[in-house]
Amino acid sequence: MFRTRSLVAGAALAIILAPLGVPSSASAAPAASPRLVHKVGTGSYQVTGIGSGLPASLATEIRRDAGPEAGLAAIAAAPAGANRSLAPSRRAPSASKAAGAAGTVHTNPRLVRSFDGLNHRDQRTANNGNQFSLEPPDQALCVGNGSVVEAVNDAFRVRNPDGSARTGVVDLNTFYGYPPTINRTTGVFGPVITDPTCLYDPTTRHFFLVVLTLESTEDGELTGDNHLDIAVTADPAGTWDIYRLDVTDDGTNGTPVHPHCPCIGDYPHVGVDANGFYVTTNEYSFFGTEFNSAQIYAFSKRALARGDADVLVTQLDTTAADRGLNGFTIWAAQSPSTGDYEQGQNGTAYFLSSNAAEEATGTQDYVSTSIVTWSLTNTRSLDTARPNLRLQDTRVGVRRYSLPPLSNQKTGPIPLAECLNDDPCATFLLGAPDPAKPEVESPLDSNDTRMQQVTYADGKLYGALDTAVTVGGATKAGVGWYIVRPQLQRGVLRAGLVTQGQLGLAGNNLTYPAIGVNAAGHGVMSFTLVGDGYYPSAAYSAFDGRTGAGAIYLAKAGVGPQDGFSGYKAFGDPPRPRWGDYGATAVDGSNIWIAAEYIAQRCTLAEYEAAPFGSCGGTRTALANWATRISLIQP
Repeated sequence: MFRTRSLVAGAALAIILAPLGVPSSASAAPAASPRLVHKVGTGSYQVTGIGSGLPASLATEIRRDAGPEAGLAAIAAAPAGANRSLAPSRRAPSASKAAGAAGTVHTNPRLVRSFDGLNHRDQRTANNGNQFSLEPPDQALCVGNGSVVEAVNDAFRVRNPDGSARTGVVDLNTFYGYPPTINRTTGVFGPVITDPTCLYDPTTRHFFLVVLTLESTEDGELTGDNHLDIAVTADPAGTWDIYRLDVTDDGTNGTPVHPHCPCIGDYPHVGVDANGFYVTTNEYSFFGTEFNSAQIYAFSKRALARGDADVLVTQLDTTAADRGLNGFTIWAAQSPSTGDYEQGQNGTAYFLSSNAAEEATGTQDYVSTSIVTWSLTNTRSLDTARPNLRLQDTRVGVRRYSLPPLSNQKTGPIPLAECLNDDPCATFLLGAPDPAKPEVESPLDSNDTRMQQVTYADGKLYGALDTAVTVGGATKAGVGWYIVRPQLQRGVLRAGLVTQGQLGLAGNNLTYPAIGVNAAGHGVMSFTLVGDGYYPSAAYSAFDGRTGAGAIYLAKAGVGPQDGFSGYKAFGDPPRPRWGDYGATAVDGSNIWIAAEYIAQRCTLAEYEAAPFGSCGGTRTALANWATRISLIQP
């Protein structure tokens, strides 16, 4: 055990606070009829062997949503696929004015334990190497009953709290009972699994792990069929019950018929209250670019935990629910203890969302001065044969937030880019010289303005998002965080702003925040720190339920730049430099676990070209080098 040092001495740290806001009136969204979802089987750990990680033909190294015969540009251009955003190419947006110094935070977080989680080599070599090279990892973390569960695209593992492994690395296709995502012997493609997310529910003492699965033909064409796969267990190293929920919304399998469908249930995330388990998605046309709205799926969490063969799910569509605008990335709250659930109105679940994105506004301004609080009442009815839920929302005025710029990286060795710029090396890797050279060190994606992980504790909602901030005289990627107090007065939702802030660090960027708060109101906010002074690093901020964010600390400093295929023109021009998509926190008693992406290795071009090619001594693969860091914090 040791204390971390603060990063802010001598640097410009921007923290903006605002007082209590004025509650606004609520609007109600249309209800939906429940339908049944079925248990389709069980999943468990089947460690099938470790592959070499050597790059295969690029036709089977990077999954192309348009099919295996499409060109490299299809990676960026194909409309079908997960992790969508209508955000335009990053520009230099105007940013909120940063002012003031760090406020007093009533916690002094101590780094108790920190260890490396899954990395790209782990996932690429799982299942005998019958995996794709993937970016970004998409961080899922849940902790309880003495187990630490981490999942990424496309693998997961269970650890003990001391960091030792309880299980080996398992690919998600095998775990959910599917054939490999690519069989490198036969060339047959399997389903695409993406966007893992999980939580531990303190009421049922069960783990819930959710992924989005996209069905594929054997030659790699996506069919348009997609579903959420929900795995539930009391022992994450044992057997999990698996449920499958169709989200195409084209009338298939009892789904409603929505415009532009078949659709994709993109970016699923989860939450719980005293009675329900909730999954939210962003619904886009599968083969087009149209966005419908966020969807909320409500289940009885006890029915799922019991392993019932059939479980009712109620789907709520948020089209035009926010004063005529559509909901977007509505993130369900989870609570640190059973005592923090809202029992009023026969059980109430809360959610937060933002409304600056084009998906919500229909414009490309990507600027807003409000966030949205949502309530779902009468959740006890989820345990009956006739669930009867009411969804409301209300806006909360906040300081202006806007689309963040891409995040620059500290300069360092980038052997993949250097290989692409060297014709013999590029020919070995691509089969021909890189026509798009020269390649340069790529920035990192800083997300758009969507809400990230949400916590409900002590009658307050905690959430954060990515935004542009002005700090040290420059516009950088930073964090906007919010503490909101929701109330239901005579059945009508009201919400007031307790406090808010924007966090930045001069010369650097903070991205993909996730707030964890314990029952006492003490917590931390996790994020990636990257910029002039830092390679992509796992960092966190002190956080207090009364005053918000404070000093920034390092959980683990990155040791080199991100050097992955999505940042280079050879694999899609213009490139889409993927990073993160989301981080995670998990409350375990009074302590808080955090997980974030960072870079754990560095190597030269000569080391990269040495046998086995692209592995740099077994620390990365030829096409990517992301890693994750898991840390235990005592607030």
